[in-house]
Amino acid sequence: MTSHHASDPAPGGPDRPRAPQAHEEPDLLRDQFRQLLRYRLILAVGLAVGLLGGALLGVLGGDSYVATSEVTVRAASVDPFAPGGTSPDKGVSIGSERQTAVSNAVAWRAAKDLGLPPGTKGLQGGLQVTNPPNTLVLRFAYTDSSPGRAAERANAFTRAYLDNREQQTKSLIDNMVKGYQKQLKPLEKQRDELAKQVAGLSDGRALDTVLSTQSGVLGKISELNSNVTKLKALDTTPGFVVRTATPPSEPSGPGLPMMLGLGAAVGIGLGLLGAWVRLVFDPTARSESDVVRALRAPVLGTLPRGRRGQTTALLADGRLAEEYRSVAFRLAYDQRFAGRRRLLVVAPRGTIDTAAAVSVNLAASFVEMGREVLLVEADLRTPSLSARLRATDGIRPGWARTPARGDNGWPTGEQIPIDAGESGAFDLIPGGRVRNVARALTSTPATQLIATADDEDSVVVVLAPAVLSYADAIALADRVDGVLVVCDPREVRRDDLDRVRELVAGAGGTVLGAVLHSEGGNRPRGGSKGGTGTRRRTEADAAAQPATDAAEGPERPEGPGTLALRQVDPDQLPARTSSHR
Repeated sequence: MTSHHASDPAPGGPDRPRAPQAHEEPDLLRDQFRQLLRYRLILAVGLAVGLLGGALLGVLGGDSYVATSEVTVRAASVDPFAPGGTSPDKGVSIGSERQTAVSNAVAWRAAKDLGLPPGTKGLQGGLQVTNPPNTLVLRFAYTDSSPGRAAERANAFTRAYLDNREQQTKSLIDNMVKGYQKQLKPLEKQRDELAKQVAGLSDGRALDTVLSTQSGVLGKISELNSNVTKLKALDTTPGFVVRTATPPSEPSGPGLPMMLGLGAAVGIGLGLLGAWVRLVFDPTARSESDVVRALRAPVLGTLPRGRRGQTTALLADGRLAEEYRSVAFRLAYDQRFAGRRRLLVVAPRGTIDTAAAVSVNLAASFVEMGREVLLVEADLRTPSLSARLRATDGIRPGWARTPARGDNGWPTGEQIPIDAGESGAFDLIPGGRVRNVARALTSTPATQLIATADDEDSVVVVLAPAVLSYADAIALADRVDGVLVVCDPREVRRDDLDRVRELVAGAGGTVLGAVLHSEGGNRPRGGSKGGTGTRRRTEADAAAQPATDAAEGPERPEGPGTLALRQVDPDQLPARTSSHR
C-alpha cells in the first residue's frame, strides 16, 4: 500500500507536481530497478546469451596450450664484459628486433628447422613476441592445440631468430671488411710506387716531398688494417636463451567455470541494458510514482494481486476488503471530498469491471462508517450492476427516496436497496439504455439525484464509463467534483493519464487520487450475487430471499442472476429516521 495520503495536497496547488526531495532519490532508484525487473524475458535472454558465449569460449579455449621461451638480445661488441655494452642505446633497437622475430625470414628458418616446407600456412598464426618493459628480453609465446608441438615450435622460432640475427651480423661484418679491403688495394699499390721513388732519389727537396706523401699513405693503410682487425675481432653472438619452452601441463585461458561466470555477468549486464532501453521507450505508467506524476494526485491504495485466472465477487472480503476500507477512510479525511461527498469512479480506457468493484466496495465501506450511501450507475450503454448485486429483503431503509424519472428514460425512478453483508445496505440507482446518453446524464433529474449528497451524512458514488472511451464522465465531472481513477499502471499509458487529468480539470472537477490494480488479478466475476466473508449474508437469508420477494407484491421481469425486484410506492414507506441501521 502506498504511503500517500489523500489529504496531503501537493504544495502550490493540486495541479502542480511536487518537486522531488533529496531523500527521495534512493527511492526513485529503487523504483527504477524494480521496473527493470519487470522485463524478465529480456533479462533471461541476456543471461542465456552470456552463458552460451562463455561456454563457447570456454570449450574452444580449453584445447589451446601456450609454451613460452625467452632470449636476451645483445649487440656485437669487441669487449662483451665492458660496462653498458648491452644497454638499449648501444646498437640494439628492441622494437625493431621484435618485428624481426615475427618476420617471414625467421618463419622460413623455423619451418626448415621443424622439417616443414617453407611458407607453411598457419605456422606464424600461433606466434606472439613481446618485450617486457625496460629489458632487452624477447618473449616467444606459441599457442597450439598440442602442448608438445607448442613447446617445439616456440623453441624453433627462438633458434631461428638467433640464427637469423647472427647471420645478419656476420654478413654485415663481411661486407664492411670487403669494403675496407677494396680501399686498401690502391693504397698498397701507391705505397709500393712511392717506395721505388724513394730508393731512386738522393737527398734533397724532392725526396722530402715523396717521403711526406709516403707517410700519409702508410697512415691510411694502417687505419684501414686496424678497422679490419676490429671487425674480425667482434663477438657476433646474437643473444642467449634464458628460458627454454617446455610442454605446458594445463591449457591456457581462465577455464570453463570462470568463462561461464564471466558470461553470466556479461549476460546480466546486456539484459539490464536491454531492459533499460525497453523501459525508456515504454509508454505505460509502470509504477505508482509515474501515476502520481501524471495525475498530480496521490495513490490512495493498491489492490492486492490475486492468482492468475482467479475471479472475485464485486463485494470483496479479507485483505481486499481491508484495502477498500483504507481507501474509503483516506477519502473521508480529504477536505476536498468531505465538503461535497460526491465521488466519480472511472477508468482511463477499456472495461470498467475493476472500477465497478471499486465503486461497490467503497459504497459498502462508507456504509460501515455510518454514512447514507447512494450508488449511481451512470453507465447507460452496458449497465450490469443490478444483475451482479444482491438486493435486500425488499424493504428499503426509511431514509431511502425514490428518485424522479427522467424524460429520457434515466433515472428510471427505481432505487434498489443492496445487501452489503455485515456492512449494512446501500441504495443503487441502476443504469439503463437510453437513446441520448449526454442529455440523460445532464438532465435535471440526474442533477437532483447527485445532489442527494448535500444531505447530512450522505455520500453519492457514481460509476461512469471510461473517460477516454466516452465523454460521459466529463459530463458528470462538474456535478460530482471528486474523481477517483482506477487503473493498472502496467497497462495504462502516461499520456492517457495526462489527458484524464486535463479533461477532468477542464470540466471543473478534481482528481482526488488513484486506485491501482494488477492485470489479471482481482477481476470481479460477472453475474455474481453478493460477496463473501465479512460482507456475505447467511445461507438462511439467501434461501429466504425468493420467498420474501414473492410475497411483497408485483414483480418486475428478472434479468440474468437478478432476484425479484419491485417498484416501491413512496407512500408505502415509513417516515425517514436516523436509526435505519
